[in-house]
Amino acid sequence: MKRIRKFSIIIFIFLAIPFVAFKYDDRYFEIAKNLDIFATMFKELNAYYVDEINPNKAMRLSIESMLKQLDPYTNFYPEDDIEDYMTMATGKYNGIGATVSHQNNKHLVVMIYEGSPADKAGMKIGDEILKVDGVDVVSRKGVDMGRLMKGQTGTTVKMQIKRYGQNSPIDLVVGRDIVKTLNVPHSGMVNDEVGYIQLNDFTATAAKEVKSAFSELKAAGMKKLIFDLRGNPGGLLNMSVEICNVFLPKDQLIVETRGKVADWNKKFTSMENPMDTEIPIVVLVNSMSASASEIVSGTLQDYDRAVIIGQRSFGKGLVQTTRDLTYNTKMKITTAKYYIPSGRCIQALDYSHRNADGSVGKVPDSLKTAFKTKNGRTVYDGGGIDPDIKTEVPAMASVTANLLAKNVIFDYATKYYFEHANEKPQEKFSLKDSDYQDFTTWLKTRDFTYSTSMEKSLDNLEASAKKENSLDAVQENLKSLRDKISQSKQQDLIKNKADIKEQLEAEILSRYYYQKAMKFVSFERDKEVQEALKLFKDMPKYQSILKGGK
Repeated sequence: MKRIRKFSIIIFIFLAIPFVAFKYDDRYFEIAKNLDIFATMFKELNAYYVDEINPNKAMRLSIESMLKQLDPYTNFYPEDDIEDYMTMATGKYNGIGATVSHQNNKHLVVMIYEGSPADKAGMKIGDEILKVDGVDVVSRKGVDMGRLMKGQTGTTVKMQIKRYGQNSPIDLVVGRDIVKTLNVPHSGMVNDEVGYIQLNDFTATAAKEVKSAFSELKAAGMKKLIFDLRGNPGGLLNMSVEICNVFLPKDQLIVETRGKVADWNKKFTSMENPMDTEIPIVVLVNSMSASASEIVSGTLQDYDRAVIIGQRSFGKGLVQTTRDLTYNTKMKITTAKYYIPSGRCIQALDYSHRNADGSVGKVPDSLKTAFKTKNGRTVYDGGGIDPDIKTEVPAMASVTANLLAKNVIFDYATKYYFEHANEKPQEKFSLKDSDYQDFTTWLKTRDFTYSTSMEKSLDNLEASAKKENSLDAVQENLKSLRDKISQSKQQDLIKNKADIKEQLEAEILSRYYYQKAMKFVSFERDKEVQEALKLFKDMPKYQSILKGGK
């Protein structure tokens, strides 16, 4: 009996070994099998489909469709897009230093980098590009202007442009060179003791630029700092670590990454002596502050090193790593989640558990976990960085939103610049009332119309009334309401003058100072900056917030 039992155990082990091996290899077998099926299918499709198939386009769509099922940050970069990838990572690219956008069927220059080849060649924001190296781009659809303008350092590109106020096209020969985009487009003193640093990105020189700006402000007498991360989408993780190190002591945990592969489980600590661990700091964030921005703001919050002001941040707690693929292609793949010093992960969307329709839901409040900062303040995971002082974003009026969306403000700024080319605006620039009157007069020459949310609601109501054969009963009331809305819209340019002026001023300043336009913008109407200045005047409240008070 014992012999039979022993024999049975041996047989079970013998049978179990290949079963375990099969389970171990099953995933790889399925991958190989499906790759073989895909290759066979593609071969047959290419051979017998009625029309010619573009293999590169077909494969690109297949890859993008597959990655789309994962998350928005896992991306494939074919050889043609490697230049774009390098620009994103380093903040540098080979080109002319101009950004072109297709607006109202025109290829318009919307930004120029100061000191770039485009700037030196005399190109201006608002110029319409007609030809590139003799190729007419006006009539061609789907033209990638970025590719046409980029190229190796030392080469040139011939461009024909149409400029405001000029009757004939202008021919320019623009050299190509390494173009560097700024992470810190503006830093300066808001008043005698408060400094301001605006950080727009986290490319390879972000920490160096922040340190340089901080040193200059300290030399200028800065005693308190406003660190603006609003609209910053993030970037390189190591840059966020170095920037935190500016304000935190050496050997402090900044961020930890945890992934499926053990190699991605890492702890990142501050490696250098800090520049200043005492200066009071306010960090500004909004709903577009993401990733590395949230590491910086969240870590400074966890160590009670700064007060956060603004709106809840985006909530991207995923880490991407770039992998080299064959044929000079790359893939940026999500390999881990990051956790800031309190232990929380601020990822807001759960891509691993999609809804039945494929959509992604946010982590519900009921599933969020409480964590503690260094001083014992309660903070939560799963939804971005919650500000210590929250501010509301006022809804933009329909007229202002439409003036922006239809490029009316952009076009007027172009007009203003060329009519005031020798009158460079100075700090705290403000449009005169006569200039605003000129804008409203000029606007009458444009075919500018817009619908308010109330008008759209009335349209929906009228459509429903028609469907239910009851239009006659409400026709008179609808007409009366439309007349009142029309009368109200006639006053929109007056009622919303302050907001429209602010948009005009910012666009006009960009014509003269490019990315550094913020230096000349008044902070008087910036709600978050004003809230920071108010807090800095009440240092007991500042200290109370960091200690867990209100």
